Amino acid sequence: MSDFDAIVIGSGISGGWAAKELCEKGLKTLVLERGRNIEHIADYPTAFTEPWEFKHRNYLPRKVREENPLISKAAGYNEDTAHFFIQDKDHPYVQEKPFEWIRGYQVGGKSLIWGRACQRWSEYEFSAPARFGYGIDWPIRYKDVAPWYSHVEKFIGVCGHKDSIEAMPDGEFLPPIELNCVEKVLQQKFLAHYKNRYLVQGRWAQLTEPNDIHIEQGRGRCQCRNLCMRGCPYGGYFSSVTSTLPWAKRTGNLTVRPHSVVHSIIYDENKGQASGVRVIDANTKEVIEYKARVIFVNASALNSNLILLNSTSKRFPNGLGNDNGLLGKFIGFHIYRGSMGADMPGYEDKYIYGRNPVECILANFRNLKEQDTDFFGGYTTFMGAYRARRNEAEGIGAGFKKALSEPDGWRVYMYMQGETMPNENNHVRLSTNEKDQWGIPLLVTSVGYDDNAEKMVKDFLIQGREMLEVAGCTNIETYDNKQAPGLDIHEMGGVRMGRDPQTSLLNEWNQLHHCKNVFVTDGACMTSMGNQSPSILYMALTARAANRAVAELKKGKF
Repeated sequence: MSDFDAIVIGSGISGGWAAKELCEKGLKTLVLERGRNIEHIADYPTAFTEPWEFKHRNYLPRKVREENPLISKAAGYNEDTAHFFIQDKDHPYVQEKPFEWIRGYQVGGKSLIWGRACQRWSEYEFSAPARFGYGIDWPIRYKDVAPWYSHVEKFIGVCGHKDSIEAMPDGEFLPPIELNCVEKVLQQKFLAHYKNRYLVQGRWAQLTEPNDIHIEQGRGRCQCRNLCMRGCPYGGYFSSVTSTLPWAKRTGNLTVRPHSVVHSIIYDENKGQASGVRVIDANTKEVIEYKARVIFVNASALNSNLILLNSTSKRFPNGLGNDNGLLGKFIGFHIYRGSMGADMPGYEDKYIYGRNPVECILANFRNLKEQDTDFFGGYTTFMGAYRARRNEAEGIGAGFKKALSEPDGWRVYMYMQGETMPNENNHVRLSTNEKDQWGIPLLVTSVGYDDNAEKMVKDFLIQGREMLEVAGCTNIETYDNKQAPGLDIHEMGGVRMGRDPQTSLLNEWNQLHHCKNVFVTDGACMTSMGNQSPSILYMALTARAANRAVAELKKGKF
């Protein structure tokens, strides 16, 4: 058994942050990643590939879709990015209800292919479950995590504008990517009509103007190519591969072990704490055990649940820390079912240049200070305006070709990111009779929508149509795609934080109540889902927890 001060399970967006913080504080840290290694720049094979240079012109051939019916539905999955996603046959799970589990197994995880939206949670979201009675209270408030949001934002680089919106607090922003002419019109008309509906520039992890800390990471300005999910050789957006892992590596305290499928966390019955991690080499199937005093679980929400459920011992026969039987329960996600599109007449003397990697955000306006709808929770709206490619033109010959080269009129789109309610029936558990190629029980997902979600989708479609009409849009078309949960790639919960060990798994510092040297800081820790994009909250919670872990380690508590 090899010894380290700390082990981090997972190298994605939160695992990278755990590694950075722990290594900076002098801890010899092992990062375990079940997928292959990825090096910044060297492993971005399609970063500069033109569409016509792809074998299938950057379209997915039928064979790939037929062999990967699940992962090929993922946003951004295509011929240019498929190498950063799993293949379905390699990583089965059991869908008791339809649930599209999107995964990317490599060093850097899904931080290479994430959406990059970085809104802060507001006090409204932290307090809503207790105020409205739809969940247990968070053990922390916005003030507890606000300094850590700043800590993360300064390091990763988040562009945006300080808008003074109570429902979406400001941060440490780099200059924003400006709204285009139609987006400015939408912004003005929404605010003039509703007084409290704020459309703002997206808060995105793009380096619009790198600061010294970003240049020190070897990263440069975003080129607005909007090819982020191929991996950015300029380091224009944040990923673990670009930023936190190289930063941790240069301390001399980091060891990364790819191809390491974590079987379980080892519990020392005598010491009453975790003593290490049991790993199966993905290629050789060799079982290896690593020892450490502190363990961070950042395997992504559902895999973190799986590892903890599979970490059984005499003290914890139902999974590590699972005295209350709630491990794996209250799984949440974000609702992405509602969307719409419309024409915006006029403004055809104006155009946009470049490929904007950022979307506008309409801050949540539902159920803030009080419940003002027939459902709980709120929704963030992402939207934008663009000039479409012209597909039809009159005439023949040169005139026809010239007409086709001109852009079409303006189009507007919007889609929702809605909060789901904590629900004990939405859960994951281990299969009792099916295992993966490494002998680990398959995860069973049993997650679905409820009546609250249906009401929220309906409200979004009504309100969205009304807002586009107010703005002067025409030919409005609304959609409810009825997609299964999971495609939002925002699965959360199962190891939720709380004050009471009877109703939660983690305390206010993301430590297991009953095994304090194990910290869970990815999406599994979420007490409720909120409506903001969650990744930057995971990063802030991880940095906060890592500093707590180091402080307790120095006090000799582990």
